Amino acid sequence: MNDFLESGDLRVLHPVFKIYGRSPAFFGQIVTIKVFEENLLVKELMKAGGDGRVLVIDGGGSMRRAMVGGQLLQLAENMGWSGILVNGCVRDTNEINLCEIGIRALGSIPRRPSKKLSGETHLPVHIGGTIIRDGEWLYADNDGILISKTELSITPS
Repeated sequence: MNDFLESGDLRVLHPVFKIYGRSPAFFGQIVTIKVFEENLLVKELMKAGGDGRVLVIDGGGSMRRAMVGGQLLQLAENMGWSGILVNGCVRDTNEINLCEIGIRALGSIPRRPSKKLSGETHLPVHIGGTIIRDGEWLYADNDGILISKTELSITPS
């Protein structure tokens, strides 16, 4: 594994993300989105369907408004997303923790996001000390989060 880490093919995110949802372990190919304190574009992307992918939301690390709440996470689960990584906050944690989907976020806050349709999708984002690119792979479990340039072989532990 050290060879992959040294080459940059495998990267470890800083351990700053809290675990939410009923699936502490999840993985999938990454879809990136960059927004700030609003989530209409996030909702539109979620509606398109996940097909087992992981949505990586770069909310700029804002701790002032939630990017995802219980209803939006339920939509993500229903649309087949494997998990969500939020560089920002979530809300409705009691609802979120009932969902069978994995989510990581910096924290929770009760304040709703604004409702503007702005942001960008499918671009590189800088989160947790590394660049994350659309199409890479995210692997999360209780020990942390890995980003890989390619799909890894998963063996049951």
